[in-house]
Amino acid sequence: MTDGGHFEPVQVHFDDLDAMGLLHNSRYAVLVERAIVAYWVRLGWAPDTVRSAFKDVFLAVREFKVTYETPIAGAGEPLVHFWIERMGRTSAVYGFRVLSPDRSVVHAEGYRVNVNLDPGTLRPVPFSAELRTAAGPLLKTA
Repeated sequence: MTDGGHFEPVQVHFDDLDAMGLLHNSRYAVLVERAIVAYWVRLGWAPDTVRSAFKDVFLAVREFKVTYETPIAGAGEPLVHFWIERMGRTSAVYGFRVLSPDRSVVHAEGYRVNVNLDPGTLRPVPFSAELRTAAGPLLKTA
């Protein structure tokens, strides 16, 4: 996907780097998490139903896959480009790319599956109509 979705700047800090000065492989998942959460927080999402604009507050990561392309060297502010590949009844598949600030270099790409859980039972529950509506701009189109 080259357009559509959302581009979110994220910060790579010095302590995210490995001994070679490259972004540690485990930190790519953190960058994606920061980007997706920042987007939803701006829409009113919060991790508890009292503060959240959505009743869907317990979204757990079920699967995360990343393919590394070009390492990120040093601290800086790359972009995370993300979109929703598919949205099922209880889960959504986000596609993502971690890009250079000018979008010319793909550092990593992959997907992440989130499942909407009932906080009491930890069992999957359907997404609310409100969350589905808010997710609309992220949905991948043909």
